[in-house]
Amino acid sequence: MSTRIAGLYAITPDLSDTDDLLYRVRAALAGGARVLQYRNKPASPELRLAQARALQSLCTARNVPLIINDHLDIALAVDAAGLHLGGEDGDIAAARARLGPGKLLGASCYNRLELAEAAVAAGADHVAFGSFFASSVKPDAVRPPLDLVAGAKKRLAVPIIGIGGITPGNAPLLISAGIDAVAVISAVFSAPDIEAAAREFQSLFELH
Repeated sequence: MSTRIAGLYAITPDLSDTDDLLYRVRAALAGGARVLQYRNKPASPELRLAQARALQSLCTARNVPLIINDHLDIALAVDAAGLHLGGEDGDIAAARARLGPGKLLGASCYNRLELAEAAVAAGADHVAFGSFFASSVKPDAVRPPLDLVAGAKKRLAVPIIGIGGITPGNAPLLISAGIDAVAVISAVFSAPDIEAAAREFQSLFELH
C-alpha cells in the first residue's frame, strides 16, 4: 500500500447510513482519491467502529490508505493506515508511541507553523493547515495566508495538506503554492457525480 500523502485526500461526511457511506466512498476512490480519512463526529462508538471496519476493507482492496480522525482506539482496532489528530484531540508523541513507526500520523495545525514544527518533532509525518477558504463544515475556522505553504515547505520535510472550502476552482492556488495534498469533504461527497468530482481534483495535481 502506498503511504505517500499526495493528491486528493478525501474526508468522509457525517453519515449514519453505512451503505450510503460506502457507496460514496467507492465512487471517490474510483475517481482517484489517494487517501481517505474517516471522520464521523456524531456517530456512536459502535457505529464508528463498524463503519471504520467496512472502510478499511474497501480501502485495502483499493490499495488506498485509511486514516482515522481523532480516535486512536479505532485506528488500532481496524489496523488502519494511520491517525489524524486535531489540536484538542490527543498528544502526538503518545499517539506515535502506540501506533508504532510504520503508521501514518497527521496533525491539524490551523494557521500556525510553530504548531506544525512541534507536531513533526513529536512524531507527526504530515501536517494540515486551514481553513484556506470559507468552509461550510467549519465556518469559524481560522484562515491562514497562502504564503504559509511556502514557509512550511522550507521548514518542514513532511507532506503539507491544505483543508477548508477547497474546490476545483481554488485548488490550483494551493497546488501552485506547493501544497502536497488537498483535503476535501463537500466538494467531493456532495457533488452530483462523486467519481467525476474526485477525478477532477486528482487531475489538477497531474497537471503540475
